[in-house]
Amino acid sequence: MDAKELVTAYYNSDAFGNPDVMDRFIHKDMKMEWRSSKGFLQVDKEDLLELVAGLKRAYSSYRLDIGHIIADGSRACVRYTHYVHAIENPSEEVVLGHFIAIWEIKDKKLYKGYLMSQVG
Repeated sequence: MDAKELVTAYYNSDAFGNPDVMDRFIHKDMKMEWRSSKGFLQVDKEDLLELVAGLKRAYSSYRLDIGHIIADGSRACVRYTHYVHAIENPSEEVVLGHFIAIWEIKDKKLYKGYLMSQVG
């Protein structure tokens, strides 16, 4: 599986709603630099799995709308919008945020990520 296929499979999977699925895609030494409208975070694999577990508790469902995925060698870039249904209001879908991520692939897993996001 090349970088584009891996990133496509990851973002089309249930990874954001299921830490076990996410764990299959993420390298054990994964590091991510996340620049958001709220500041800068450095995230490792455990942090990301905890974040996904929190999303699963806070939202009844989610979906991603992928705008672009491009790749060059062992790197891939994806632009997407993340939509959620809050547990308090499951009938209304809201935009959680807009994201662009660049991933470096190692050992056929997501290894190093650079993420930028803006609240929806």
